[in-house]
Formats: sequence, structure tokens, C-alpha cells
Amino acid sequence: MSNASSVLSYLRNTLNRGQERSIKAKKNILGSLVIRGLSIGISFVLVPLTINYINTSNYGIWLVLSSIVGWFSFFDIGLTQGLRNKFAEAKAQADDDSAQVYVSTTYAILGIIFTAVWLIYLVVSQYLDWSAILNVDPAMRSEVSILALIVFTYFCLQFVLRIITTIVTADQQPAKSSLIDLLGQVATLIFIGILVMTTEGSLVYLGLALCLSPIIVLLAANIFFFRGVYARYRPSWNKVDLSKYKGLFNLGLTFFIIQVAGIIQYQSANIIIARSFGTVDVTAYNIVYKYFQMINMIFLIFLTPFWSASTEAYVKGDFQWIKNGVKKYNLLNALVFGASLIMLIFSNTFYDFWLGKDTLEIDFRLSFWGFVFFNVAMFGGKYMSFLNGISALRIQFWSSLASPILYVVVVYILLSYFEMGVYSIFIAAVIANYNAFILAPLQYYMIIVKGKKGIWIK
Repeated sequence: MSNASSVLSYLRNTLNRGQERSIKAKKNILGSLVIRGLSIGISFVLVPLTINYINTSNYGIWLVLSSIVGWFSFFDIGLTQGLRNKFAEAKAQADDDSAQVYVSTTYAILGIIFTAVWLIYLVVSQYLDWSAILNVDPAMRSEVSILALIVFTYFCLQFVLRIITTIVTADQQPAKSSLIDLLGQVATLIFIGILVMTTEGSLVYLGLALCLSPIIVLLAANIFFFRGVYARYRPSWNKVDLSKYKGLFNLGLTFFIIQVAGIIQYQSANIIIARSFGTVDVTAYNIVYKYFQMINMIFLIFLTPFWSASTEAYVKGDFQWIKNGVKKYNLLNALVFGASLIMLIFSNTFYDFWLGKDTLEIDFRLSFWGFVFFNVAMFGGKYMSFLNGISALRIQFWSSLASPILYVVVVYILLSYFEMGVYSIFIAAVIANYNAFILAPLQYYMIIVKGKKGIWIK
């Protein structure tokens, strides 16, 4: 009993040691580790459960359709990322009124944008043949069209409702944001479990389960937080100030262009694979992606507080705190590299355990390049997070204009001239992500170590 008390006492002292932002970060990291661990466990169950419910090919249809609809995140125009920085800056300066204005204005603008986008889709959808777009059996046209409407409605609603997770994260409490996502996953698991026991495989039922559950949780989260700890930031039409739109938009537009590059590279992958290989290969690609994303999720648990904490530290001129943070993340990079290498070695064994033996054949080269892709992303992540936090986006902006073009060209060359497999998608993504492992580390070095300004800080 005394040993347990000693451990708890040591843990409590460790968590409460250091600067206020460091203490908050450590507590959120610990909370996020527990929450994300549960989230990963639910994902383990959800993927094979879903595949068994609708089969491998139909699961690929769901993934491709989600990717296509995901392109409509363009209409966010980066406003939520702009809000994240503006809200964090207002909080650091104890300016609650400005924080509420930014929150209210973001809700109003995104609400108007996505209502208009949804209404336009209702009109346009009558002329879309989703069976042809997805390259599937024409007999599935009606079912896939209904699924498309469900998914599109979900995307429009969640873009507005997820603003609350941006606010919570900007307040350096990403564990609470992760908890919202976890509750959505739990609700989804319950819904799909009921479907498996009571219905035959249906894409429409699956779409309802996967889309309705998180929307209900997000709606409840908005009510809970704005009636509680964030009551002073509650969205109000009286607080909507379109003059603040310029500040949100200018910063948000830069984030938007950067996001476009990411969407083109990552959302288009499923579409390219479906058109070039088939929906079964889409499933294989996504299984590898989800597998290595687990280690990335763990890394992001530690990294997420760094964005908004960097905003506060930079505003207050605490550069040493930023340097210490990057040193710790370098050590973490080495640890996750070792862990992901072990994952790579045992990847085929794990796929058989996870999905069931002989459910899906996955080329080891696909796993290898998935391993490389995520390690490159994690290495650059700490520098990107810092730069995003201080809004030093110009270099990232210009590189993001070139990276999608480079990505598409490399994919085309690898598929058309070298006739490489699905793993070429990961290779192209690594090459196109040159900002993360070359430019971002250089920019951080010039700002924090050398104290340079000019183009480095813009």
C-alpha cells in the first residue's frame, strides 16, 4: 500500500513541477494517453467488425466516398486553424471579449458557408452517378447515392460542431478534445454492434452508424462546454463582428492553402488507388495507414499541446521553454522510430491477428513505405507545430503550393512508367512532404537559435 502511495505521490509531484503551461501540458498528455489508448482499442474492434459486416470491397467504397466528400473541407478556408491561434492569443492576453467575438464570428461564418454548400449539393447530387464515379456495380447506384448524401450531411454538420474541439485544444486541453472523439467512437461501436446483430450488411445503415454517432456527441459537447467552463465565450449573434473576419481570414486563408495541399495528397490517395487498382487495394492501403497511424497518434498526444503552448510562450518571449520542448520531442522521435520499426517487423503477423488470417493480403513493401511516411511526418511534426503556433506560415505556404504538383507528378511517374504498386502512393507523399523534414527544421533553427526575422518569421 505504501509503495502504491509513493508512486502516486511521485507522479503527482512530477505533474505539478515546472511552469504553468508545462504542468498543463503534462496533465493533458497523461490524460490523452489513457483516452487515446482506449480510442486505439476501439479502432481495433471497429475495423474488422465493419469489414465483416459489409465485406472488404464495400468497405473500400465507404473509404473512397469519404475521401471524395472530404474534399469539401476546402470550404472551411482554414478558419478553425485561424481561430485556434487567435483564441490562444486572446487568452494569453486575458482578453475574454475578443475571444468570444472570434468564437461567435467563426461559428456564424462556417454555419452560413456549410448550409449553402449542403443546399447546393442537394441540387447537384441529382445529376451525379456515384456508381460510375466510384467504379462499382451500377446496381449499387441508389444505395451509394443515399450513402453519399448521409456522408455529405455529416461532413457539413461536423465542420461547424467541431469548432468546440478547436477551442478546447487552443485552451491547451487536448485531452478533453480527445475525450469528445472517444465518446463518438464508443457510440459508433454500440451502433455497429446493434447493426451486426440485427441486420444484414448495408452501406446505408453503416453510413448512419458512422455519421450519426459523432454528430450527437459533438452537439452534446457544444451544449456542455458553452453552458459550463466556456460560458463566457458562448457564441452570440450580438458578438459576431465581421471586421474580425479579416484577421481570421488572412491567417485562415494561409492555413487553408496548406490544408489544400494535405487534402490533395492524402484524400486523393483512395481515389487514385480505386481507379488504378480497385477498392480492395483501397482497403489494404487504409489498413496499413491505420496500423502505423497508431504510433503517430501516440506521438500526437505528446505533440498537440505544443502548438498553443508555443503561441503563449512566443507571445511572452519564453524562447528557452520552446528550445527545451523541441529537445524533448527529438528524444521522443527516436523512441517512436524504434517502436514503429518493431511494428514493421511484425506487421504481417499483426494484420492476420487483427483482420483474421487470409482476410486480406498486404504487400510488405506497402507496410515499409507506410513506416517511412509516418516517421518522416513525425520528425517534421514538432517544427510544423511550433511554426503554426506562432503563425510563421509563409515558407510553408509557398512549399504547399508546389507539394501537390510534385505529389501528382511522382505518383504518375511511379504508376505509369515504373508500374509500381500501391506503395508508390506513400513514396510520393514522402517526397512531396519536403517542407516537414527540410524547410521547417531550418526555419525553426533560424528563428529560435539564430534569432532571425524577415522571411523566417512571416
